[in-house]
Order: sequence, then structure tokens, then C-alpha cells
Amino acid sequence: MPEDSFKAFVLDQLSALRGLRARAMFGAHGLYQGDHFFGILDEGRLFFKVSEATRPAYEACGMGPFTYQAQGKTQTMGYYEVPPDVLETPPELTEWARLALQVAATTPRKPAKKRRPSPR
Repeated sequence: MPEDSFKAFVLDQLSALRGLRARAMFGAHGLYQGDHFFGILDEGRLFFKVSEATRPAYEACGMGPFTYQAQGKTQTMGYYEVPPDVLETPPELTEWARLALQVAATTPRKPAKKRRPSPR
């Protein structure tokens, strides 16, 4: 499924969540509700933000974390892939999304990196 049609599919599946939007980021899309970044759409896969309490549900379904390459190393983030059967069931997907939103809302934000002044 091409990336744009997958994004439209996911947004449609999550239409019960008001104020949901997808924003382009580094070749993927971030899912937001208000200021809360809670999901990633990348290469036809959906990942939700997890906590120590919610991650076991993903792992029990055999799902793994979102990974990316940076500086020659594989990096992981606190986002796990949503199981295909959950993705196909809007009420269940919405419930998983709500849990991810709760995680995003209670996770402290990292402070923005200070920019160095440019040389003149």
C-alpha cells in the first residue's frame, strides 16, 4: 500500500479520535492529537508509543520496536508496531491509540537542544 494511501487508511480507522493529524517527519509521518506525539507511520506500518505497562501487549503479539539507522547504528524508540489484526479493527485500534495517547501525555518531554550561535 503506497504511503499516502496507508496514511489515509490509518486516519480513517482512527476517525473516532478528534483532532488527529499526521505530520511528515524524516521520510515517515508522526501521529498527533493536540501536542501529543503518539504514533509513527513508516513504510506501511503503524507504531504506537508504549510504556512499561503497555509494551507487553505488543510483545505478546510478536511485535517489535520502531528502529532507524543513525550514525551507523541501529537506534530504537519507545514505539512498537501495532499488530495487523488490531489495525484492521477500528474500535480496538482506537483503544490502543488511546492508551498510546495516555503514555504520550504522561511522558516528560526532553528539553530542546540548545543551538550554538552561528559564526559570524
